[in-house]
Amino acid sequence: MSTRARSARWGVAVIAPLMAAGAAAAAGDGGEGASTDLAWRVFNFALLAGALFYFARTPVRDFFASRRSGIEDQLAEAAALQQRAQEQHARLESQLAELDRELEGIHEVARERAEREAEQILSYAHKAADRIQRDAASVIDREVRRGQESLREEASELAVSMAAEILRAQVGPEDRERLLDEFIDNVENTPAAARPGGGN
Repeated sequence: MSTRARSARWGVAVIAPLMAAGAAAAAGDGGEGASTDLAWRVFNFALLAGALFYFARTPVRDFFASRRSGIEDQLAEAAALQQRAQEQHARLESQLAELDRELEGIHEVARERAEREAEQILSYAHKAADRIQRDAASVIDREVRRGQESLREEASELAVSMAAEILRAQVGPEDRERLLDEFIDNVENTPAAARPGGGN
């Protein structure tokens, strides 16, 4: 038998007769008056309170100890959850900072690449413009030379045609005969060595 069970049996054995005696005294018709009745009532209450305290203190203590333990466990669990939440928050903050650095790096690389591509495009454009300008100048020069040659040919043809027209208009049959005679005289008077092909 446990100590608690033995204490409970002894308590019942002591309290039961005292309570019965108190009840009998309260019910009796003795002439001691109201003060005795009040004393028995106070004694019964004190006895009952003592018995309740004696027998209920262990379960109450166990209840509050269990309750305190449960609260402490909940507080520990809450603290662990808070710690994990803080660690998760710190990890997320670190990841966000790393993401910001990566985004900044990506923007920097993209900006540098765009600047290089813009420089290359401008360089290609300048080279293409220079090449087009050189080609255009060459074409213009060629067309100018061709036009000049065409104009010279037309001018020569026009001059010959105008000279022929002038000669036809101003030289009559007598002049032609005279020019022919002068030509023949010149040929006859020219030495053979001075004639074209005469040196052979």
